Amino acid sequence: MGKDLVAGVDCSTQATKVVVVDAASGELVASGRVAHEVWRSGAASETDPRNWLQALAGAISQTGCSGEIAAISVAAQQLGVVTLDADRSPLRRAILWDDTRSAHAAEELRQALGAEGWAEAVGTQPIAGLSVASWAWLRSAEPAVAEKTAHIRLPHDFLTEWLTGNGVTDRGDASGTGWWSGRRESYVAEILELPGVRIDESMLPRVLGPDDPAGEVTLEAAARTGLAAGIPVACGTGDNMSAALALGITPGTPVISLGTSGTAYARSSHASADPTGTVLADASASGDYLPLTCTLNATLAVDNLARILGLNREDVAERTRIVVMPYLSGERLPDYPYARGTIAGIDHATTAGEILLAALEGVAYSLVQSIDTIGAHSSGIDPLAPIILVGGGAKGKIWQRVIGRISGRELLVPHTEELVAWGAAAQAAALLAGESGVDVARRWKIADGDRLPPCPLDHEAIDRISQVTKAAHELNSSKVFTGQTAAPAS
Repeated sequence: MGKDLVAGVDCSTQATKVVVVDAASGELVASGRVAHEVWRSGAASETDPRNWLQALAGAISQTGCSGEIAAISVAAQQLGVVTLDADRSPLRRAILWDDTRSAHAAEELRQALGAEGWAEAVGTQPIAGLSVASWAWLRSAEPAVAEKTAHIRLPHDFLTEWLTGNGVTDRGDASGTGWWSGRRESYVAEILELPGVRIDESMLPRVLGPDDPAGEVTLEAAARTGLAAGIPVACGTGDNMSAALALGITPGTPVISLGTSGTAYARSSHASADPTGTVLADASASGDYLPLTCTLNATLAVDNLARILGLNREDVAERTRIVVMPYLSGERLPDYPYARGTIAGIDHATTAGEILLAALEGVAYSLVQSIDTIGAHSSGIDPLAPIILVGGGAKGKIWQRVIGRISGRELLVPHTEELVAWGAAAQAAALLAGESGVDVARRWKIADGDRLPPCPLDHEAIDRISQVTKAAHELNSSKVFTGQTAAPAS
């Protein structure tokens, strides 16, 4: 009897990646990767969604076993807005999660419903890059496109619909939009009806529950991908939800993801409600909740600062007295879309390596502090659980040392890479086995990895960064670096 093979897809900002896994054993059988074209200019960040379709077909083809795959699931970058006409064809490039042109639209949305109103409805506040804010920006900036829009999709929705023909999403990805509520388990009428939004619920996909099937691969999608027509497609989810599912985390276990952006999250038994907007009230792919914080600046910001300084990413000093707020892309949390990077404390003896180390400390401090904030808006953080460190920077020894010093906690670094794709693969396997995706992930032991003992807390660094952070936040909230004394017109 042949093996049942399942495919998990991760459509990230930069590339589409596919893993093909033996559903029974969890053995990696094959993989594929195709890069995307990302268009960026100023605050704009976009990708033609048809590029994702080409990348998905190409990555599946690279595996060399497309015809043997028995089930598939798609996870993808969150928050992107894909606008489709009545024939479900893209009307323009998709607006990505790190597009901050919607900062002013987000401010107007916050004022329209009030902080408490947003917290009660969806658990958080609209910020630049959130789907609801990006759509509000689009309605104002490109009214002709908005008028023609018959369907609005997230990246994972768009790809799943292309595979199955069904307009569906899941509660995890939907919870990040700002118009679907994990607190109510429904779309929120008072948000859809806001003057800046004006979305009819029929424009949005049907929301599936955990482990629900999205449909079957159509004949057209089979012809484009080499997949067998009729194989089941799982509901899929957003990238953070898929990684959390792959890790099989229990409520209260904190996770820090070091990628282009940085995220911190933990599963929770109840939905969060944060009127400050610091914690995003996401739902999990396993049926409960995944309160999350996100910084736009993590490994990419540090690597770009290394380039500016003429250093390699590993060329850090042993110690530093400098503080860097590495807001090279503006910032999401804290919500300073107009911010720029800040370097404080330099003198004639300062070395480039000290500045680079301070940049890592700035990112680490923000993410570690976020864990405590998440704990206050969730069912709590287990004080004895290690921080699970994932993402492209997780295996970097310097990142590990810095996060260890700033947190004082044990770290767990899983051996498995491409956790988002593996989480999607577990969803696909769950369809075949009648298990939950989390149970499959735990059976596959995806979270197994290296445990790093706790380091002594670096109180000096924490105090130094904390004091400068307060001043840097005041400076960045003033928008002085962009010459703006008020929010720009949309």
